[in-house]
Order: sequence, then C-alpha cells, then structure tokens
Amino acid sequence: MHIAEGALSGSLAGVAVLGAGWAATALGTAIGLRRMDYERVPQVALLSSAFFAVSLIPIPLGVTSVHLVLCGLVGLVLGWAAFPALLVALFLQVLIAGAGGPTTLGLNTAVMATPAIAVYAIFRRAVHARSETATFLSAFAAGALGVLLGAVLNAAALALSGREFQVVARAALAAHLVIAPFEGLVTAVAVVFLRKVRPELLDAPLLATH
Repeated sequence: MHIAEGALSGSLAGVAVLGAGWAATALGTAIGLRRMDYERVPQVALLSSAFFAVSLIPIPLGVTSVHLVLCGLVGLVLGWAAFPALLVALFLQVLIAGAGGPTTLGLNTAVMATPAIAVYAIFRRAVHARSETATFLSAFAAGALGVLLGAVLNAAALALSGREFQVVARAALAAHLVIAPFEGLVTAVAVVFLRKVRPELLDAPLLATH
C-alpha cells in the first residue's frame, strides 16, 4: 500500500491528496502522542518494528506483489499510538529501503494508521471475550478489515489524484482482497497468543490515562 515518491505530485489533485494525507497524519500523531501511555513506549517500538519487518517481505501475486501490513494488530495493541508508531516505521522504510518518500510519507501513514484506529474502535472490546473462539474470530475480522480499509483508502487516494491512476487503484484494491484472509489469520493467532501469555498488552490502549 505504499504510494511511490513523486507519483502524485504531478497534478494539483495529487498535491491536494498528499496535503490531506499530511494533515491527517499530523492530527493523528498529535492525538496518539497525547494519549500514549509512556510506560509502554517499548511496546510501541516493538509493534513499529514488527510492521517495518513484515511490510518489507513481498508476497508474489501474479504480475505484482503484496505484503502483510498488520495495521489491525497494531491498532488493537496500540490504539491511537498506532499513528506515531507507523509514522516512525514508514520513515525508516524511506531511509533504509527506499519505500515511499518524503512527500508521500504523510499519505502512506494516514492510509495505514487510519484503519488501525478504526479497528481499535470497533474491536477493542470484542477481543476480550470470555470465549477464545470469539476472540479469535474478532481478531480475524479486525485484521482482515484493517487491510481492506487501508486498501480502500489507498485506492481512493490514487483515484482522486487523476484518471490515469484509476486502473492502478482497482488493481491494488483487488490484490489486497486476496491478502485480507491471511492478514486476518496472522492477527487472530497473534491476539490469541497474547491473550494467553501477555494479556496486559491487549489492555494497553484502555489503560492510557490521557
């Protein structure tokens, strides 16, 4: 779901989309830093590192490739802290791997962090169900929905930037429809594992005092 550096800056519509992405990221990061429980900064760093690692592993899909995003898991564990966590991870990807760039960093962060916040809002209570099966299903839905929402936002950003991007937008959306079940499964397994060994990690967003 990375939008390449310079891809959208050739038109006024594209520049407007980039600006909207930076505005959303600035607001989300400010809220995330304000609400972050600073005793859990290592937890934020861990999830940021996990996102950084898995999103650099391409999964071949026909003539293109996709990658896991884990925005559902990031949202469930970090809440609003997902914005600063993903911003840092994506910034490191720009520096180390050349994925994205300085102009698209804000938009890419918004595309991935906004679904994380949505998933947090929808499923933060459901993953604490008494039944492990219910927790698994809720986490699966959270993971799948997270990547699908991100794909929709990514496709919308491309489509709004000009007609020439509409084919790419549809292709990107279709590709992430395929990856959604895998994203859901990884998220579900991770959440059930955390519930067993470190359940307090799933409480972190709820325990923030801000």
